[in-house]
Amino acid sequence: MRLMRELFFTFAVVLLLVQLVLAAEDYYKILGLDKGASEKDIRRAYRTLSKKFHPDKNPGDDTAREKFVEIAEAYEVLSTPSTRKIYDQYGREGVEQHRQGGQAGGHTHDPFDLFSRFFGGGGHFGHAPGHRRGPDMEFRIGLPLRDFYTGRSFELNIERQQICETCQGTGSADREVITCDKCSGRGVVIQKHMLAPGMFQQVQMQCDKCRGQGKTIKKPCPVCHGHRVVRKDVETSVTIEPGMDKGTRLVFENEGDESPDYIAGDLVLILEEKEPELGTAEEYRTDGTFFRRKGRDLFWKETLSLREAWMGDWTRNITHLDGHVVRLGRSRGEVVQPLSVETVKGEGMPFWSDGHIHDHDDQGPGNLYVEYIVILPDQMESGMEKDFHALWEKWRRKNGVDLAKDSQRPPAPVKDEL
Repeated sequence: MRLMRELFFTFAVVLLLVQLVLAAEDYYKILGLDKGASEKDIRRAYRTLSKKFHPDKNPGDDTAREKFVEIAEAYEVLSTPSTRKIYDQYGREGVEQHRQGGQAGGHTHDPFDLFSRFFGGGGHFGHAPGHRRGPDMEFRIGLPLRDFYTGRSFELNIERQQICETCQGTGSADREVITCDKCSGRGVVIQKHMLAPGMFQQVQMQCDKCRGQGKTIKKPCPVCHGHRVVRKDVETSVTIEPGMDKGTRLVFENEGDESPDYIAGDLVLILEEKEPELGTAEEYRTDGTFFRRKGRDLFWKETLSLREAWMGDWTRNITHLDGHVVRLGRSRGEVVQPLSVETVKGEGMPFWSDGHIHDHDDQGPGNLYVEYIVILPDQMESGMEKDFHALWEKWRRKNGVDLAKDSQRPPAPVKDEL
């Protein structure tokens, strides 16, 4: 009977462990990746998700904290080629057996230590009070008007200071850091100077052995040469939403220069509109390339001949920024006055809000304003001039046109003969 109870208990424990393994979420799924993801994809996913679910950004949210730990565990397994291969073949159980075989007592994770290796600051995030924060980095990027209209996503390489991956920010080839024996880890030493016989002055100075760090290393890292950081190009994913305005600031939290000594500052990209130019690609060879923008409205100048402005019977197809056509035109007999402006409703920039939607009553697109420029001939042939003059005089007499009156000029003063 006792043997049966033991067998039943053992079976129940094994069944429970199997259920836990099956219930454990896949590491690739945790990072939002598939099994074919590259090392760059894994690293990018960790940077994005670890900041999103960091406890400093989600205070009091236990679910976010658990997710943060899972993300760190998934990254540690998938970022190392050997453990990733084991996981792909044998799953989490295979990884745990591998760890237990390599280290007594298994392996413990410190998700904050991993986060610190990426962003510095001892694993803290954002603008946490009481922690030193690095400076923000600002860059201006010029974009054509078409990108502001249609939206665009692209990768941008920016040189930044990064925590050395080889030594994980320790500066040491073997990752061993020793407390400085000269300053006892304080980073400063007290020196005594004699001012006069029997008179001394104590001065606190930076320790010259550890350079104020309080720690030293025996074997400098071959990559960063003991500096703990390196400078390299870092790829940043940038998304321009349709309707964004020039001067918009895109803020990437904690994507500034990194250091083990402080929390990385923000990377700020300031959008600017480039001067229009006719590109070689078909999508950049449109009339809309030369639109002018003011807020949500677009402006365009269209040229008409004297015949078109006076007699009508013309059409124009304006190719917009995204390639669709806006048709302009007048029927025969419709006159267009020089410098007159036509409003084409809804053909301006798309509506975009930085999150304060309640501040905008009108959330529709802007308008396209077309100003007409009438080109007059430099000179007229004598026969054409006579025909136009006779036609004009006939029309003036018929309609009683008085140019002085129609111009709304004040009447000329009457001179007193006396």
